[in-house]
Amino acid sequence: MPFAGVAWQVLHYLEGFRRLGNRVFYLEDTGAWPFDPERGIVSEDAGPALAYVRRMLERVQLGDAWAYRDAVDGQLHGASEERLRAELERADALVNVSAVTVLGEEHMQVPVRIYLETDPVLAQIEIAQGNQRTVGLLAAHTHHFTYGENFGAPDCTVPLGRFTYHPTRQPVILDWWRPRPGDEPPRPSFTTVASWKQTSKDIEWQGELLTWSKDVQFQHVLDLPSRVSRPLELALAIDDDDAVARLSAAGWSVVPAGPLSDDLDGYRDYVRASAGEFSVAKAQYARLRSGWFSDRTACYLAAGRPAVVQDTGFGNVIPQGEGLIAFNTVDEAAAAIDAIDADYDRHARAAAELAREHFDAEVVLGRLLADAGL
Repeated sequence: MPFAGVAWQVLHYLEGFRRLGNRVFYLEDTGAWPFDPERGIVSEDAGPALAYVRRMLERVQLGDAWAYRDAVDGQLHGASEERLRAELERADALVNVSAVTVLGEEHMQVPVRIYLETDPVLAQIEIAQGNQRTVGLLAAHTHHFTYGENFGAPDCTVPLGRFTYHPTRQPVILDWWRPRPGDEPPRPSFTTVASWKQTSKDIEWQGELLTWSKDVQFQHVLDLPSRVSRPLELALAIDDDDAVARLSAAGWSVVPAGPLSDDLDGYRDYVRASAGEFSVAKAQYARLRSGWFSDRTACYLAAGRPAVVQDTGFGNVIPQGEGLIAFNTVDEAAAAIDAIDADYDRHARAAAELAREHFDAEVVLGRLLADAGL
């Protein structure tokens, strides 16, 4: 779906690989009906989605290097069938971002096929439970990368075994996010952008329901606005008036995420205009100490905006304490915000430095390619 955060994620990969000197081709062939960004619905009409893809790829100089297969009639748009066959025949690597594509026979000719897992834990549990569809999805790849950077650590309880996972993280094109000369100072609010309720990936593991939804996690910090002086704002994709009323009564400012969903520049402006980010992590990531980190949070850091985010074990691999502070309880969250308020400029500088040292796209993707033997 063309939500701006996901679009930025993909563009960071495309531009990062391009800046490293690689020939890059974008293929969208998921077998799913497209999301219509104009009407906000899933539709059999691929026209609006095609227009969106075309606009996005022109931003990274790939206006003629893409193909989109319509799930309804199988028609290929963008490149011709002949061009796509040629691209697959000559490709050194196929990078399956978020594993949204089930690899078919035409993909298997690419010698290096990278499973790039941006949402860890669910797949590992399904494999441990014997889900053969998930096993087959991963087995079609030659290399497996995950945002679960704490996998295998003593405090991580994600079940591993069948596959070897290389740690990786969110690449960010830093110059895309730096504040521009003449920008107004950020407003006082700490913000985030999120979908409120998503239950399709909930799973039970060892007698516990591990949810994949922000609403559950925000309940644990509901009274945070009453504990801090800084305003807190949530840009939410939400269709629950009662939940909005509860959040508002607790002191949260709630604004609709919809206007940001199909506007990349508006999304980026929202991040830049924020003083920082406050957000929770989904229970699957946090409970099993996966080490997952948000690409949205990485963008806040790149903009020089400090972040206070729920601990998932990422502190084992990414420094935290200045510019980025992890929390487990509402008391820790309040203390973290107060600490940033006590020396905001220092934390803002530290945030930008963290992004430069740990999320620069060319460094992150150069390491990924090296780990894949390329």
